[in-house]
This record gives sequence, structure tokens and C-alpha cells, in this order.
Amino acid sequence: MNEQDPHSRTVILHVAVAAIQDDQGRVLISKRHDHVHQGGLWEFPGGKLEPGETVPAGLTRELQEELDIRLLRSEPLIKITHHYPDRSVLLDVHRVLAFAGEPKGMEGQPLRWQLPAAMPMAEFPAADRPIITALQLPDLYLITGADPTRPTEFLQRLEVALQQGLSLVQLRAHDLADTAYTRLAEAAWDICGHYHARLLLNRPNRILTWADGVHLTRHQLAVCRERPAVNGWVGASCHDLRELRQAERLGLDYVLLSPVQATPSHPGATPLGWQRFSQWVEQVNLPVYALGGVGLESLSQARQWGAQGVAGISALWGYQEPPKP
Repeated sequence: MNEQDPHSRTVILHVAVAAIQDDQGRVLISKRHDHVHQGGLWEFPGGKLEPGETVPAGLTRELQEELDIRLLRSEPLIKITHHYPDRSVLLDVHRVLAFAGEPKGMEGQPLRWQLPAAMPMAEFPAADRPIITALQLPDLYLITGADPTRPTEFLQRLEVALQQGLSLVQLRAHDLADTAYTRLAEAAWDICGHYHARLLLNRPNRILTWADGVHLTRHQLAVCRERPAVNGWVGASCHDLRELRQAERLGLDYVLLSPVQATPSHPGATPLGWQRFSQWVEQVNLPVYALGGVGLESLSQARQWGAQGVAGISALWGYQEPPKP
């Protein structure tokens, strides 16, 4: 299926793409033949939609033709629009949750199962690279809550959250002085390491080389002229399309977009609603977490509207004080 870019006369090729994951977390990739566009690079299976074909139908057909497998269940992962010098593509990427059969290279293409963290981005087409990031990011994103001024209780809450399987944490403690924030970050880092979780710091002026990355506030994002020079991931908080596009220009790895729904913590903020959330998400090539009035129960809905997953403070910071004897 060819689509017209509303801002130009460029014809965009609509492509259905599959991220097929096995029970070890590896994803199936295939190598493009040397004579085709972007030849010699690795890619995710899929192909162009036929006129009038839906994405689920096209994905089912492509996987049967290309890999001899039958698609059983999938869900949206990310949409990417990319402009090459000679063509433009819209990659409609779905995570394949279940399939029947054993994948085979029906067109003679080499296949490989590989963990997303081990995928060399330079060996993939530019349009595919945000897919790798989306596959590495989890679907739940914890933002720490109250009260960082009481570190013992705070760290207990963090550990309980990690025991529930959360694996990505933003250390949010705006009221702490830099020295106290660093001490808390070091203690949180030890706990996160024990549970194989990643810790992002919400204080770019206190970049610690051992952390897994940083998270920018909307105000920090607005004054950035280039991506912060840190190891690991860089994300940002966004509240409108202009901020989303700024994050994309800087080459950030993910963003939080809020508030999706009404939330008691920001009673004066006008919620976006899922439709506007989806419209904005489709205009940037970034994994976007839904934030604000969403929780675990919203995860499936968020994915259907194009989100990477959901982020939360109160929804995921759920430690309960043990009853006193």
C-alpha cells in the first residue's frame, strides 16, 4: 500500500514488519540480499502491503511467504516513518507473540536469532534502528515517588517494586540537594543491580558514569542543543508535539508523554486522551510511554494506541507499610 505524505508529494511505502521473539528473549532477523535496496544489511521480517490490505492481513501473508510460519497473535510495537534519498517508508511494526511452525528462509535469506541488546545498529537500515531500541525497552517504567528525604523507607519501596518484576527506574527526587541525591542514587543503584534493573537519573547536572542514563525534564529538553554526552539511555518528559519533535531531533531514546488521563497530582492539566496521544506518537520515530492517569490495567490499551508501555509513580510505587505488631 502506498500512502501520500500530507506535507509533500512523496509516496510512502507502507510496510508491515514483524518482531518475532522466542522464549529466551531473542528476536528473529534476516539478511537482505545484496542486490536489493539496503542490501547486505540485517532487518526484521516483513514486506509492503498490497492495495487495500490491512496490517494484520499483510503481516500474516508476509510471514507465510517469507518464513513459512503462521501468525497466531501479535500486538503493535512502534510505527516509523523514514525518508531515504530514493524512497520513503512507513514501518508498521508488530511484536509477534505466538506463531506456528519453524521459521525458514523461503527466499534464500540468512536468518538469525539475536538478543536486542546485542544487535549492532550500524548493520541495520536506518529506519530499523528505533525498532531495536523499542525491543530493548520494557513495557513498564517506574518513576520513584515519596519520600526521598527518608532514604530507608524510600529504598524499601524501591526494592518491593523491583521484586514485582519492574526493570526500568527513574530516580526522581527534586527536593534533594546534589550530595544527598548522589548518596541515594548510589544506594538505589546497588538495589537495581541486584534485580537486574536499569537506573536513570533525573538530574543531568549530576551525571554519574556508572548509571544507565539520564532523564530530562521538559525545561531541560527545551534548552538542549544536542544529546547529552552520557553512556546509556537518554529520555525526556514531553507534554506536546513540539517537545516530542525536539526529543526526536536530539536523537533521544524514548520519551514520556503526559497527561493521558486526568490525574490528582496535576488537577489543572488538560488530559490528552488516547486519540490525541496516538496522533502525536505517530508523528515521531521514538518509543513513547504513556503517563498520567494510567497504570497496569492500561497497558494493553496503551499498546493499541501506539505506546511503548506505561510509566507511573503512584501506579507502580505500591509498597505498603507492614502492619505494626
